[in-house]
Amino acid sequence: MLRNLLTVGGWTMLSRLLGLVRDQLLAMFLGAGAVQDAYQIAFRLPNMFRRLFGEGALNAAFVPLFTARYEEQGRKQALLLAGQAFSLLLLWLTFLTLLAEIFMPWVIDLIAPGFRHSGAERFTLAVQLTRITMPYTVLICGAALVAGILNARSHFAAASAAYISFNIVGIAAILVGAYCGQHSVAPASAWGITLSGIVQLAGLLWAAKRAGVMPPLVRPTLSADIKRLLRRMMPGLIGSGVTQINLTIDTIIATLLPTGSISWLYFADRVNQLPLGVLGAALGTTLLPLFTRHITANDRPALQASLNRALDYALLLSLPAMIGLFSLAPEIMATLFGYGHFTPRDVHNSAAALRMYALGLPAFIIVKLLAPAFFAEGDTTTPVRIGFVTLGLNLALNLLLYRTLAHLAPPLASTLAALVNMLALGWMLWRRDSFRPTMTSLTRAGRILGAGVLMGLWAWGGAALFTPNLPNWHALPKLGMLMLLISSSAALYGGLLLLLGVLNLTELRARLLQRLKR
Repeated sequence: MLRNLLTVGGWTMLSRLLGLVRDQLLAMFLGAGAVQDAYQIAFRLPNMFRRLFGEGALNAAFVPLFTARYEEQGRKQALLLAGQAFSLLLLWLTFLTLLAEIFMPWVIDLIAPGFRHSGAERFTLAVQLTRITMPYTVLICGAALVAGILNARSHFAAASAAYISFNIVGIAAILVGAYCGQHSVAPASAWGITLSGIVQLAGLLWAAKRAGVMPPLVRPTLSADIKRLLRRMMPGLIGSGVTQINLTIDTIIATLLPTGSISWLYFADRVNQLPLGVLGAALGTTLLPLFTRHITANDRPALQASLNRALDYALLLSLPAMIGLFSLAPEIMATLFGYGHFTPRDVHNSAAALRMYALGLPAFIIVKLLAPAFFAEGDTTTPVRIGFVTLGLNLALNLLLYRTLAHLAPPLASTLAALVNMLALGWMLWRRDSFRPTMTSLTRAGRILGAGVLMGLWAWGGAALFTPNLPNWHALPKLGMLMLLISSSAALYGGLLLLLGVLNLTELRARLLQRLKR
């Protein structure tokens, strides 16, 4: 499990770093104003489908069915199931995309209700750009299903590596747009999104063909297998995608706030997504097949042990990430985005939003860890019920807070909703005897938290020495200062983990040597 986590996490980290470069270019050339707001709305709709299907409902429903079919009836029958799902998915999403293209002004009214009333520029541009990006939905959801096939056969690297092309193509598109002129950046970047979908789908199909698991295109029919897949997938669309739906609610609320709020939330969320995407995606991708095998073998102790190990890994990385992001938010936003059209005011507001998002980071990641335990049993109903509660809570908190907290209300509401979601999922798994944290794991969690808090105090104190002069610094001194703070904080955290007995140096050395021998 750890090897698979590192494989998926490594490719995802590379993708996130390239995505960071892409976001830096967007901030530099577009700033945080009407054009950036419109572009982010154009990206939000297809990106929401990508996250829901690529990291949620589709894989949660499809991977257990495909895995069971492959092991019980062989490759041919499993690929027939995959071909039926793939063909129906493409047909249905193409139909939805055509409807969205026709009725796009009304779609924008739904997901960005504040645009039409705040001036024609943001609304008109959002309609134009979203019409360009909407076909990405078909391409990336098809790619997500092919990635699910590869993941089910333990080809994690091929599926994870394909997503790097999104950022490579996106970076190239922004640079081409900037070369053509300031007004070409947003349209060029929108076209880059759709083009990247073609590249990703083609790359995954090629990888599937090499692995001998390429899904055939067949006449779409509602067979018994497809009906079973849909029954599992449709409720899971909400249950496993609560985080993304909460973020969409945040965006809707942000359109009612002053111009620039969407952009501040976007850049804050993108930084928060670095640890969330790397660890959360890796956990969700690698744990589902593992949990499915434990459930199929009716091995409850193995399931409990796997959940405890995965929770330990998650806390070991997510708690220091949360504390570090909270402590260094202004320095991070200034170093990454504080150039060109992205003003000091934009840095300040986006840093405040990042702190609100960071508080919920461990909860967001643990939800990704707990949800596959339900999906492995074929239960998508329970996460849906909990999802409805947290969705309602998120919306209620947004409506209650946005007039007083402005752009800080959406991330704070999402954080509180994620905490409730995490606690509810954990409690339900405990009732089912699927989750039994041991005293050892609880003690380790306390020591990890203690090490993280001490690390955070170090980072906060170090940042206080540099922050007053930060706006006047150039890019390289800013980056050097930030890297010094992060590296020294990471070294202190590692030292504290060794001192507190969370990590064992001899055991780590032995595992590293064993890994190198392989």
